[in-house]
Amino acid sequence: MKTTAIKKNQIDHEASPALVPTEGARRATGVGTNAGGGRETVPDPEVTEQKPRRKFTAAYKLRILQQSDTCTEPGQLGELLRREGLYSSNLATWRRQREQGLLNALSPKKRGRKHKGKNPLALRVAQLENENQRLYSKLKQAELIIEAQKKISEILGITQNLEMNGRSES
Repeated sequence: MKTTAIKKNQIDHEASPALVPTEGARRATGVGTNAGGGRETVPDPEVTEQKPRRKFTAAYKLRILQQSDTCTEPGQLGELLRREGLYSSNLATWRRQREQGLLNALSPKKRGRKHKGKNPLALRVAQLENENQRLYSKLKQAELIIEAQKKISEILGITQNLEMNGRSES
């Protein structure tokens, strides 16, 4: 049996359309492997939207854990994981949470700020602040009255009794 090398100019284009040479090693854009007129499928240029993250409920997690605990034959656990679209790390995490008794941790946690309880001393603080404000305004009023009395006594020339604050005139 003798092998012969085929050169580009020796190819019979009508006899074998599948052997039509393309540009070098790569095919040109739009040139398919079947030059016989078959319909080509053009890939969709639109970018697909990212799938949303899955959220598993506590009931679902417990049900899957119960099913995985009943798997005794080789390959049953892998079949369960493939059927549900899960990873073995999901099972490991859920088992750890179940052993720790974190049933609340099996359900998705709410994000954001946590609700703060009302401070039991807040009412007392508000009462003390109101009383402080009331006494402060009374003190200002008393200081104004004392200032007025001093000015009146100066105008009238009345001597003041300086025995206040432990002082006495000698």
